[in-house]
Amino acid sequence: MAAKVWGWMKKEAVLCIAFVCAAVSAFWVPPTAAWLGYIDWNVLMQMFCLMAVVAGLQASGLFDWMGRRLLAGRKSFRLLCGVLVLLPFFSSMLITNDVALLTFVPFAVLLLGLCGRTEQAPLVVVLQTAAANLGSMALPMGNPQNLYLYSRYGFSFGEFLALVGPFAAVSLVGVLLPCLLLPNQSVQVRMDSPAPAPAARSLALFGTLFVLCLLSVLHVLPVPVVFVVTLAALLLLSRSTLRTVDYSLLATFVCFFIFSGNLGAIPAVRGLLEAMLARSTLFTAAAASQLISNVPAAVLLSGFTNDGAGLLLGTDLGGLGTPVASLASLISLKLYARSPNARMGRFLGWFAAVNLAGLVVLLAMAWAMGLA
Repeated sequence: MAAKVWGWMKKEAVLCIAFVCAAVSAFWVPPTAAWLGYIDWNVLMQMFCLMAVVAGLQASGLFDWMGRRLLAGRKSFRLLCGVLVLLPFFSSMLITNDVALLTFVPFAVLLLGLCGRTEQAPLVVVLQTAAANLGSMALPMGNPQNLYLYSRYGFSFGEFLALVGPFAAVSLVGVLLPCLLLPNQSVQVRMDSPAPAPAARSLALFGTLFVLCLLSVLHVLPVPVVFVVTLAALLLLSRSTLRTVDYSLLATFVCFFIFSGNLGAIPAVRGLLEAMLARSTLFTAAAASQLISNVPAAVLLSGFTNDGAGLLLGTDLGGLGTPVASLASLISLKLYARSPNARMGRFLGWFAAVNLAGLVVLLAMAWAMGLA
């Protein structure tokens, strides 16, 4: 029993830390009805809907089918790797960075094995990881902190795109350039089995729900209405999908909402955080992301600054850097470490080089644009 509990705690380390933070903060700010006001219920409902719908699309086989169709046949190895990097970059904008990496990292490792090029897997997986983290910042639904901050600060869709668009464009070039280091010989990709077509019924159901989710993110439809419709559809037509939702992420958000709200009620702590953020919201958010990850940093710091643009960019760009800066990076690390013939030394070396270079370039760009 103890081993199971310990295993769960290791698996859900971020949730456990968030819970401890919320519990400790309660010594200074005892529980009251005001705690309910700390929680952004609209964000939680949007996250639930998106996680459920994307899980349904993934289960339908859509992403695997698309990847296999794009990559089968004879191709330049450099082009093949470029496509493997572009898949998580663009898909993460709609299905989140976590899901993009869960889908395409194992696919890349398998494909490189079929080509006899496993020695190139460390660089390709590192580039996929950076691509998913950076591509996901381009749209509000790309990652949890975007969705939260988009709602929290009331960005319009145009304002959001104008802010993150230049960084996403530079990032696209940045994740493709290292592919030039790869050999350019022709390779033949033979799949073990043909790509099965996506399940039509699931595709229709989850495609429709996904459109509703997008309309709620864009403030066209009320979030509670979309939540009720999505929940009812899943209960009636796809109950198994409800088991795939990452409820621990939702619980983590609740804990950090409470922790952030309680900190804001402690004058000394509030004054310290406000002073740090007043100097540079962007750099403070990027630095905090290196230590506690960008999603918790966004939730925690949002209670102490009105600079939504700086916080959005700081946590998005701060997803580069250490392996914990973005929890999506830990997903890639674990997936690659479990693969046959994994070369972890080479992987970590490329990870450090790519992430440090990307972080420095993008933070310098933000500073040059007067956003830091």
